Amino acid sequence: ATDLGTGSDTVLAQIAAQVLGVTVDKMQCYSSDTDMTPFDKGAYASSTTYVSGGAAKKAAEACRDVILKVAAEMLKENVADLYCEKATVISRKTGKTAPFTNIIQRSLYGQSQNQIQGEASHISYVSPPPFAAHIAEVEVDTETGKVRIIDYVAAVDCGVAVNPKLAEGQVEGAVMNGMSYALSEDMIFDDRGRMLNPSFFDYKIFTTADAPPVRTILVETYEPSGPFGAKSIAEIGINGPLPAIANAIYDACGIRMKKAPFTPERMLATLMAKK
Repeated sequence: ATDLGTGSDTVLAQIAAQVLGVTVDKMQCYSSDTDMTPFDKGAYASSTTYVSGGAAKKAAEACRDVILKVAAEMLKENVADLYCEKATVISRKTGKTAPFTNIIQRSLYGQSQNQIQGEASHISYVSPPPFAAHIAEVEVDTETGKVRIIDYVAAVDCGVAVNPKLAEGQVEGAVMNGMSYALSEDMIFDDRGRMLNPSFFDYKIFTTADAPPVRTILVETYEPSGPFGAKSIAEIGINGPLPAIANAIYDACGIRMKKAPFTPERMLATLMAKK
């Protein structure tokens, strides 16, 4: 799964580490190395954590099953009595332990001479949607038509967030993109279809200097079809700002903006039309 900003290198490692009972620093994620990795359909429909994460969980479970089988032979215990924790197999029944290092050495150099590994594929026949509520507070200068965002809150349900910091970062980056789309980004073309502002000098995007305070609230739910209850965040971070800002403008000065971006020129024209 190519990490296109989805944080998949981290999240998939976290999912596998959770299954195997090891810390994330013990995981090495080889992302999109065609010499050694299987085919992946990509991050379409924001499905990396949800779909690829399901595959990572299954593959780790298959690997764990082999680890437990070898450990059962070493400890002379039943597989059902064993579990993995802190890179060690532990018996619930007797308290006997076997570190992963010993288990791997026995498997590789012992009589069976097997490398411990697991692989799996995953597909989902359902597509649970994420949900979000966006709240914007704006200030409108009725003399100039300038709109300034004072405060912004996005409450997001993405199931159980595997990595809350990454989830918050994805939402906040998308919200900034949505604000920029709502207030300043505009493609201008001449009558022959040529773009008249084809550079970032003229096509205005928000930078950190334009960023208002943005708060993300992760509203946790549990999605049974996703890995450890997770589902996608998807595009709801970028979808919310424009309508939220448009509603806030209406609440502030009573005009309904129907064409983005809400530039000072368009705001003034709409304000004058109202008068």
